[in-house]
Amino acid sequence: MNTRLRTPRALPVTGLHLVATLALLSTNAAFAAGNAAVMSAKARLQHDRVACSRIRDQGERDECLSEASTLYAGTQPSNPNENAAQLMRNALKRCEPLREPDRQDCVLRMQGQGTTTGSVAGGGIYRELVTTEVGEPGAKP
Repeated sequence: MNTRLRTPRALPVTGLHLVATLALLSTNAAFAAGNAAVMSAKARLQHDRVACSRIRDQGERDECLSEASTLYAGTQPSNPNENAAQLMRNALKRCEPLREPDRQDCVLRMQGQGTTTGSVAGGGIYRELVTTEVGEPGAKP
């Protein structure tokens, strides 16, 4: 009896195969997202801590626990005791290390004078205040 060994051939990838594969992958992702949404933040933290405790390497375990805590903290609401006056005091504290006249310009920018562009999401807020000083006639800088 002759036995022939067949080597498996790859199926040609067609649009239908690609769509089916993507549908299966997205179903799995949606199912996983649904499970994560059902699990409360506190329960998720406990689950992650248990998973981290199984890691043998101390450094990796510490990093895992830190990431779990950070994820949990991100789900918590901001401090309800914060108020506008406290936020303004914090903004003005940023100006304290500066020397005059830079400190006064900083205070004016923090109080909303000048122009503000950018965003935190974009990488930073840029505040600009242009001050024109008129010198004595004939004086050279």
